[in-house]
Amino acid sequence: MSSTKVEEFRVDVPGGCVYAKKWTPESESTKSSLILLHDSLGSVDLWRDFPATLAEHLSRSIVAYDRLGFGQSDARGGLPSDEFIEEEATSYFPAIKERLSLQGYVLLGHSVGGSMAINIAARDPDCQAVVTLSAQAFVEDLTIKGIREAKQMFERPGQLERLEKWHGPKAKWVLHAWTEVWLSAGFEKWSLGPTLECVRCPVLAIHGENDEYGSAAFPRFIAEKTGGRGSMLLIKNCGHMPHKEKPQETIDAVKEFLTAIP
Repeated sequence: MSSTKVEEFRVDVPGGCVYAKKWTPESESTKSSLILLHDSLGSVDLWRDFPATLAEHLSRSIVAYDRLGFGQSDARGGLPSDEFIEEEATSYFPAIKERLSLQGYVLLGHSVGGSMAINIAARDPDCQAVVTLSAQAFVEDLTIKGIREAKQMFERPGQLERLEKWHGPKAKWVLHAWTEVWLSAGFEKWSLGPTLECVRCPVLAIHGENDEYGSAAFPRFIAEKTGGRGSMLLIKNCGHMPHKEKPQETIDAVKEFLTAIP
């Protein structure tokens, strides 16, 4: 039976220290590492068994990290700025790349993590490919509706405690970092459009047809507007979490996509 080696890291970034974790399969090839970027309420631990499973299926190492303010990373003070998606690419990810000595790598980002992955790829030629899962490409009415409903849900008794399991005392900040920024007037015109034009590596946009935070217009926009080769996969009977709702279909699609890349 194959086994997966697991390592943990602490990485200094502007404003604090972030937590990272690496899964290396016994059957690891010379392929470059794949980096996971989590969603607005996510963390390394919330990927659950997906990184280990992905490592075994792809025969390559998988790295995930908690963004500053999330999971086991240090807390942040004020809320992120309206440019927080771009800032992950310019201020934080470069420190991760340097610490892990990434000469070439693949990115897989879920939700806003997918938007961040596009921003990183647009700025770094060392990025060899990008996979987005349920990534937002602009602010849609469905996006706002979904976030408002989630905000109301978390106001109910006991709901914030669900986030505390993963983020501890940072849970309220994590929630506000999502809802207050995305629902702000200053963020309503945000779009991946100009950034996508600068991406040169292949991009695969995976999206659930029943995603409660965005329509199929998102993956179509990403696939059509990217400056490199773009493709999309719309998964039937799937919502905002393809890697949890349809894990095998998602992993198979990622493997097929990456196998076609030299």
